Amino acid sequence: MKAPELLLPAGGLDKMRAAFDFGADAVYAGQPRYSLRARNNEFRLEQIAQGIGEAHARGKKFFVTSNLIAHNDKLRTYLRDLAPVVELRPDALIMADAGLIMLVREQMEKGLWPEVPIHLSVQANSTNSAAVKFWRRAGVARVILSRELSLAEVEQIRNDCPDVELEVFVHGALCIAYSGRCLLSGYFNRRDPNQGTCTNACRWNYKAQGADTDPNTGEALARGQTLEAFSFGAEQERAEQADSTCGNGQRHPAAEQVYLIEEEGRPGQLMPIMEDEHGTYIMNSKDLRAVELVEKLTRIGVDSLKIEGRTKSLYYVARAAQTYRRAIDDAVAGRPFNPQLVTELEGLANRGYTSGFLERRPAQNYQNYETGHSVATRSQFVGEVKAVQDGWAEVETKNRFAVGDWIEIIHPQGNRTVRLDTMKNADGQPIAVAAGNPLRVWIPIDGPADKALIARLADAPA
Repeated sequence: MKAPELLLPAGGLDKMRAAFDFGADAVYAGQPRYSLRARNNEFRLEQIAQGIGEAHARGKKFFVTSNLIAHNDKLRTYLRDLAPVVELRPDALIMADAGLIMLVREQMEKGLWPEVPIHLSVQANSTNSAAVKFWRRAGVARVILSRELSLAEVEQIRNDCPDVELEVFVHGALCIAYSGRCLLSGYFNRRDPNQGTCTNACRWNYKAQGADTDPNTGEALARGQTLEAFSFGAEQERAEQADSTCGNGQRHPAAEQVYLIEEEGRPGQLMPIMEDEHGTYIMNSKDLRAVELVEKLTRIGVDSLKIEGRTKSLYYVARAAQTYRRAIDDAVAGRPFNPQLVTELEGLANRGYTSGFLERRPAQNYQNYETGHSVATRSQFVGEVKAVQDGWAEVETKNRFAVGDWIEIIHPQGNRTVRLDTMKNADGQPIAVAAGNPLRVWIPIDGPADKALIARLADAPA
């Protein structure tokens, strides 16, 4: 089987380098003002130029994301701002707006700009073969398929469209709407998700209140009490035991009622919320994890496997790249899936994992009703190796760890787990605890450790 490209996010040059060190074939970074991470983007024109140069020197690829759906105020400046980026010859532009794609293709066809492939962003929500063929005729070289597709649908599109590169997301945050189409952030904060300023309102903490329906207007009327007796956790456990699937499971009687929700930062502002047989639509989704499906996606012939997370940490990028690199290499070599890869991804902060729509799952498996924040269950990122000298590694700490902890040294040449028996501070004095960022401490090291990452394990290795 042909190995698919492994594509990682780059929120900055350090994360780009970590992605390449740990196995990525390509990275994507946002164009200032015109990507969906406008608030969290370290890349300016100078950094894009440096990133492209470093990537090409390593035989890797660098894609520039320019995937907003433009309003007229940005339409006026778009070509002017994109022209110097195109001159840097990135390996592709990731775009979503049909009008902007038309303008860019016109510049290239007239010979005014160098030819740069265009990859259609997931923001375009391509869900069928006809759409893929349409975009191919419009000059798009690769289509990033919608996250709402199943494996069978991906395979059908692959068979119907053999002359178009296909890309599929395999890991990272999921939107509770079609990608980028959620209105919550714009409604609450006047920050449009598709202009790069999403505030993740779906992950805020809401309380539900009972409501009655006005017989004249049909509007929800507050009863004035909070539904503290209703437990999403208990109901999820009940549903899992019943093994109900999307659309045909027995509905809970409470699902027939009307409710109002109240966000903790806006007391007194009650908003109606409805639930149907497919679940609620306003609570945050679990995170996507499809490492166990890499072999199937490779066999289907998907050209690129993509990981989400330009705002995530360097540790996230390194660990995700390393894990999915191993999954791809195993799939191509015909080796069986290694369950250890699932365990390793538990070391990344997450909101609970789901394979999303790639596989059919019970409805409650898609949403996290309990928390809006990420939690790491297996390990925690605690430090980054900055220097190695005479069998000791200088570590810049990120979180607390102590003598006696089991730590994992994560390195491109292989990971290893050791028990930390001793530690010194920056002055060479013995210490028992590294309290957290931003300390520099020294720990004994054996084997490759330059630019390694350090994680503290929650439990001793078996």
